[in-house]
Amino acid sequence: MRDSVFNCCYVPPHPPGEEEARRSRRTETMASSSGHFPNDKRFLIFFDFDETIVDETSDDMVVQAAPGQHLPGWLKDTYQPGRYNEYMQRVLAYLAEQGVTESDIRSIMEKIPSTPGMTTLFQFLRARPPQDFEVVLLSDANSFFIESWLRRTGARQLFHRIFTNPATFNKDGRLVMRPFHSHDCLRCPDNMCKQVVVREYVARRTQERGRPYQRVFYVGDGANDFCPALALGPRDVVFPRRDFPMHRLITETHESMPGEFKAVTVPWASGEDVVQRLRKLVAE
Repeated sequence: MRDSVFNCCYVPPHPPGEEEARRSRRTETMASSSGHFPNDKRFLIFFDFDETIVDETSDDMVVQAAPGQHLPGWLKDTYQPGRYNEYMQRVLAYLAEQGVTESDIRSIMEKIPSTPGMTTLFQFLRARPPQDFEVVLLSDANSFFIESWLRRTGARQLFHRIFTNPATFNKDGRLVMRPFHSHDCLRCPDNMCKQVVVREYVARRTQERGRPYQRVFYVGDGANDFCPALALGPRDVVFPRRDFPMHRLITETHESMPGEFKAVTVPWASGEDVVQRLRKLVAE
């Protein structure tokens, strides 16, 4: 398993382990599939959503639906570090109380612009031979925001799996969001450790396929994309958005703990930067 994601992986002070793996929600609602799931893919590529696929944070954009396009101070004051998911549940409840509808929220999500060059990157992945890329979306946003944007732009079928916080409208018309899973990683917010998801997914798919992927890729931007990147091995490639938190954390780790971060790092400002490197790697 030389090419596996587990090779030379970083072990955090309180690493994701078997207990949180057992507790993780591995439901098909949240790990949604785009259809047939072939086992012949050479490469696995993960994408974050906010400020990676789209050029905004969807949680911030939904505030446009609030009266005056801003939240009251008393609501913003309820935020607690590490509990952003719970805070967003309160935000969504407030929006419903103000008469914001499913159609209102969907309309806002559909209008979020993609990041520079992301359309080109998606076109590249679609145009590759069918045995090349297994594409997975891993986001701490929620299923309604993500599905709304992907379906509006025609990008939904590109993704074989989507892992995110479940969100559905209840009978009162309120968007109800729940945490994706529980875990014990001290680095990540309470509702999602992306490293747990990456490690579980790669282990399961490797078993199903009977062999590891040639390489694993991860495209992201935020601090919560740093944790899963630590699990990648020396043949894998991490694409952090240039000068965003993920990029800064990787740089700091290289400086303070040389050798701890194993994956090849390729910063990007445009999806075209990712395409350029992928073209070289798939040709090897």
